[in-house]
Amino acid sequence: MIKVNCFAHLKEQAGGNHIHIDRKEMSVKELLQEVQEKYHIQTDSVLVAINEEYAFPDDQVTEYDTVALIPPVSGG
Repeated sequence: MIKVNCFAHLKEQAGGNHIHIDRKEMSVKELLQEVQEKYHIQTDSVLVAINEEYAFPDDQVTEYDTVALIPPVSGG
């Protein structure tokens, strides 16, 4: 099972701090598709971090990784 940490407004949309996906391995692209379909979270501008490093759509996520969904951030 892949545990995904959610931050900022994504926590509210997901209904909590974490999302659990019942897979052992998947690509970042597949992860974002599942999050969008299952939790109705708009993922167009969401960044994914795997083990505290930004990930690309073709990168693989496993159940042993630390995964985070990071919304766009702005500030001054």
